[in-house]
Amino acid sequence: MLDHQELQELLARHRGQPSALIQVLHRAQEVYGYLSREVLEEISVALNVPLSRVYGVVSFYSFFTTSPRGRHRISLCKGTACYVRGTGQLLEQLEKELGLKPGETTADGEFSLEVVRCLGACGLGPVMMVDEDVYARVAPERLTQILDGYRQKRERARGA
Repeated sequence: MLDHQELQELLARHRGQPSALIQVLHRAQEVYGYLSREVLEEISVALNVPLSRVYGVVSFYSFFTTSPRGRHRISLCKGTACYVRGTGQLLEQLEKELGLKPGETTADGEFSLEVVRCLGACGLGPVMMVDEDVYARVAPERLTQILDGYRQKRERARGA
């Protein structure tokens, strides 16, 4: 985990370089998991970028988040090809099974759910990603099995 000193070292390398904003935001989120207000304020000061611009960049790019995400990030494609092949039913099933809406994280911090416009695999729809794993032609009855695989990883890690 990036501690305060490491953040200061990152900012020192880019001090006064507004052009490094996205790179610095990316690195800070990569290590912290999200971008807190405090981190955004420090980045703003160090790079000499108005805080409103920093927030503008963070809110424009869907990659960035200002709230903690779950250990496993579920991205569900809602592009046209995936939608007509059943994304709506998948979304309903995910909301029911995990007890959350898009943009939320489960209470145990295990899963976050987001809906994206396209994952670039239109011929394989509906498509879902969990972390970096891509699942094609996902049927609602497969969701529990897919999610259980990630739950079992957590249980194995606890037992180790």
